[in-house]
Amino acid sequence: MNKTALSHFLLAATLCAADSARIASVEQGLTRRINIEGQPQVHWTIAERQKHHKVPAISVAVINDGKIEWAKAYGDGVTTHTRFQAASISKPVAAVTALQLVAQGKLSLDEKVNKKLKSVQIPENKWGKPVTLRQLLSHTAGLTVHGFPGYEKTVPLPTLVQIVKGEKPANTAAVVVDVEPGSIYRYSGGGYQYVQILIEDVTGQPFAAAAKKYVLDPAKMADSGYDQPKESAAAPAYDSKGQPVAGGWNIYPEQTAAGLWTTPSDLARFLLAMSSSKLLPEALTKEALTPIKGGYGLGFGMEGSGPAETFGHGGSNRGYRCQAMLYRNGRQGAVVMTNSDNGDAIVGEITRAVANAYDWPSRKPTTHKMITLPEGQLDALAGAYQGPGLKLEISRNGNGLRVAVRDRLVDFVPESESRFIPLDDGAPSLVFEKDSNGIVVLKAGGGTFKKL
Repeated sequence: MNKTALSHFLLAATLCAADSARIASVEQGLTRRINIEGQPQVHWTIAERQKHHKVPAISVAVINDGKIEWAKAYGDGVTTHTRFQAASISKPVAAVTALQLVAQGKLSLDEKVNKKLKSVQIPENKWGKPVTLRQLLSHTAGLTVHGFPGYEKTVPLPTLVQIVKGEKPANTAAVVVDVEPGSIYRYSGGGYQYVQILIEDVTGQPFAAAAKKYVLDPAKMADSGYDQPKESAAAPAYDSKGQPVAGGWNIYPEQTAAGLWTTPSDLARFLLAMSSSKLLPEALTKEALTPIKGGYGLGFGMEGSGPAETFGHGGSNRGYRCQAMLYRNGRQGAVVMTNSDNGDAIVGEITRAVANAYDWPSRKPTTHKMITLPEGQLDALAGAYQGPGLKLEISRNGNGLRVAVRDRLVDFVPESESRFIPLDDGAPSLVFEKDSNGIVVLKAGGGTFKKL
């Protein structure tokens, strides 16, 4: 072996060893989102948390130095090519499909969408303001229907027109404008259904075919599609109790909002292609990745600023939870996909492990200084609380609280006398107040819960 070949061999071996060490650091370094000052930090392995959260399958892709550095799958029968439902990560892929048509002059971001819609019209609104594609993609059109529950395989599927009109067999309400278009950010999967119809009306082909032509193929997403995959190629869905979802998974005819099947590696390729303007012209890429309202651009959510600015999206379908993100400079990021209703927690834990292993500028655990509250005050907050369609059982846990919700236990620590923050992912903060009658009420996640 000559010196050059030996040098390349030694360099490759060194990089491989470094990658192995960092992979091991991730796999053994899962942590809570909050560390308590003065207390030892807890670390878990992926296998430990997979069992704890009852998540049968996990797939991960890590981006470093502007490329996919490694990808691995965890669970019986899954590989890095196994497809998961991307849920709402379907939206940025759908948005770029529409933006490709904008780049070709077939659509305009700011013209009235109804001018190009043939199959159905967006109902006129009392403000007399037109709904535009820019508003649909950025959730600022004032349209209703936050998300979709999907359909079991044994039931009839509605057409796209039936979905937006709320007609049987659709299982959601009609998608209408009930807030002045352009006035606020309000997440609307319903708005993305008009995007799906718009793309089909303009291209004359099914949305799945248009997305393949304009995004999936150019981004080299060979393991992705909006059509239903073969059972052998997909990770089946599981509920919060660890039980399989009937039929393997729900079907989402609302493809733009929730219907993409893909892998972490393919989503990583998509993010990298967006970051380098390989899918869209540079100016249009910049528009897509610039927040309009609510930290949301044209199909993408943005967080942070400066070196810590990221873009991406999360996803939550029945039996699937996932997250895809990349720093705005295109250098570092990660995609984590799971096949469980409990996946949110482990997605956050794995992302933090990657952030620690690769020294990201954000997404690492934060340290919280414990506030000591009187025992009587904590005991007084404990009890059963009833909210809209949900009951919470709250008990004292040391100097904090433990909440039992559905099949999950979440620990909270006090940030003040009335506000408690969760130690783990996937739960909102708790704020306790008293109503006009002096009864304790709990506000969490936009809902109000009354003590029973």
